[in-house]
Amino acid sequence: MYREASRLLLFSELGENEILCKLSEIFRDFREQKADEISLVRRIYTQVKRLLDLATTYGFDKNLWQNYLTFLLITNENSFTLTAERRGAGEGSVNHFAKNDFRIFHRLFRFDFSEIEEALGIDCFTTLTNYRAIAKSEKNYYRSVSEKVQVLSEKLAQAQDENVFFDLVTEFYRLYGVGMFGLNRAFRIKNDGNGIVFLPINNTDKVMLSDMVGYELQKKSLTENTEAFLRGVPANNVLLYGDAGTGKSSCVKALINEYHDAGLRMIEIYKHQFRDLSEIIATVKNRNYRFIIFIDDLSFEENELEYKFLKAVIEGGVETRPDNILIYATSNRRHLIKETWNDRNDMEYEGDVHRSDTMEEKLSLAARFGVAINFNTPSRQLFHDIVRELAKRRPNIRIDESELIALANRWELRHGGISGRTAQQFINYIEGRESYHVNT
Repeated sequence: MYREASRLLLFSELGENEILCKLSEIFRDFREQKADEISLVRRIYTQVKRLLDLATTYGFDKNLWQNYLTFLLITNENSFTLTAERRGAGEGSVNHFAKNDFRIFHRLFRFDFSEIEEALGIDCFTTLTNYRAIAKSEKNYYRSVSEKVQVLSEKLAQAQDENVFFDLVTEFYRLYGVGMFGLNRAFRIKNDGNGIVFLPINNTDKVMLSDMVGYELQKKSLTENTEAFLRGVPANNVLLYGDAGTGKSSCVKALINEYHDAGLRMIEIYKHQFRDLSEIIATVKNRNYRFIIFIDDLSFEENELEYKFLKAVIEGGVETRPDNILIYATSNRRHLIKETWNDRNDMEYEGDVHRSDTMEEKLSLAARFGVAINFNTPSRQLFHDIVRELAKRRPNIRIDESELIALANRWELRHGGISGRTAQQFINYIEGRESYHVNT
């Protein structure tokens, strides 16, 4: 194994702590008799546990060794994989080196662990290559990653040579990309002082635009802008504003479910992270995806100045915003920043001689969103339509329609008034009540 791993070129920078590298060191010491049996077994078990932990995180099954190697291939970002990202393999000399690496991975896929198992009296590798995972809820692992890895892993296991291996892997890069951006559709960020880190969101909302009842014109404006963005033609930043509970955030979240396969990715950030916007953009601007930076419930109080960072990034900085990035924000305020009557008064107030200039500065942030979509509180008729439609999708709800509407009217009086959110909460309550009666 260590001889094979040492010949990797494009995939050589795996990191010294990578499982494959650690196992290669162990096999080298075993072959050269540089370590005693107890030490070798302990070191092997350490890496086996890491493989099991990885398998639990991503829901791997059947042949964990091959799943792991496949995971390495589709997450390693190097000059070849990034070039093939969502483009596939082109013609070039680099393919010669890629096929050399794939020839090595082809052999690693079929690596014979029997010698070391017999010598050390262990069977962990046999178990790993014939694994049966415990069923778990998809909320507890990266299901989308798991499915992609396992499908590709089974195909690679059947590959006859490095040429087939090459075709399969590069086709995967063309369809999905590489690394965490290829395997995941939405991300948050954190910055602990050592730069930003992207955190994949495992359990994303499964909502689709068709799940949103009403607001057809609003959805049309949103999808037209997003589809233009995905086609690579000019598109605008979007502000979705209006009353609470009307589905603004849900519409934005639905976009990654609708257009994930077209290369759309989403990065959710919060107001206190606006200082990191420049670094976020620098990290993703050269990737072959389209990124929506999503800011939910955006608003600023009078004394908050974070909006200045956002203004500079959206439009107005020295460096132009890359073509593969847009900013979508939701807000209950049309102009985002709290205004006071003093903002409209040109008389001196707290040291600022021209207060109207201050107001213009505040309003200029909202003006930098080229598309502004209004979501008003639904009419009572639309509220009833939403309730009826949501009830149809819940087979456990079997009560009469007239009773359903009467109950919905009573519910909204006590729970925040008419809105899509109120309708959803009401349906959740009714389904829970009906399910309880059925089970008892």
